[in-house]
Amino acid sequence: MIDLHNHLLPGIDDGAPNLEASLALARVAVQDGITHLVCTPHIHPGRYDNSPASIQAALALFVAALKEQGIPLQVAAAAEVRFGMELMVGVSQGAIPFLGEWQGKKVLLLEFPHGEIPFGAERLISWLLQRNIIPMIAHPERNKGIMRTPSRLKPFLEQGCLLQVTAASVAGRFGPAAQDVAHALLEQGVVSILASDAHNLQHRPPLLSEGLQQAARIVGDAKAEALVKHTPWEIAQSHFA
Repeated sequence: MIDLHNHLLPGIDDGAPNLEASLALARVAVQDGITHLVCTPHIHPGRYDNSPASIQAALALFVAALKEQGIPLQVAAAAEVRFGMELMVGVSQGAIPFLGEWQGKKVLLLEFPHGEIPFGAERLISWLLQRNIIPMIAHPERNKGIMRTPSRLKPFLEQGCLLQVTAASVAGRFGPAAQDVAHALLEQGVVSILASDAHNLQHRPPLLSEGLQQAARIVGDAKAEALVKHTPWEIAQSHFA
């Protein structure tokens, strides 16, 4: 399986605090059947001021340690980018790492604030689309605005956004409200990929299999498998060429 949203890089956001934690998470991922992983540290101005340089430095450290420890995990890096005007500046300056490509467009993992859908979000998404960048909305099922009113997602789907749902939400680890939204999105056939959004071993481990099993009950084995294998590979394969 291929995980396109996680926080395994050491020491650069609220995920793995150090290399030891990164390696412990990597071992769990491998055990779960994950073979490839695109690490997506936060770019959240004022909170996590990551840049392509800081992300690449952490990735190089992680890759070397995986090799040294003999952990069979292929890793690359992009970022989970917070919604905001700074994003436009970052894109204009070429300072935003992309998740990969989808149908000829670059894919950006985009995070909305957790409590709401920001005013004017459709306008920013139009701006990105005009620049051949397709947003993949991170964990919409855990956004409080969407949990209250799931139809708030409709305009973004109509614009052509991709959706990344968290495997743990599908499995019920984030509570019944997030699980209900995740299951409804699966039933509607609008989920692009499942990812772990792993941060730590205790509460948010890098697991996809439990979400995959639940998803298979809703959409069938073939469609569920596409969410953790075929579609993520199609998006991210350029990282592993």
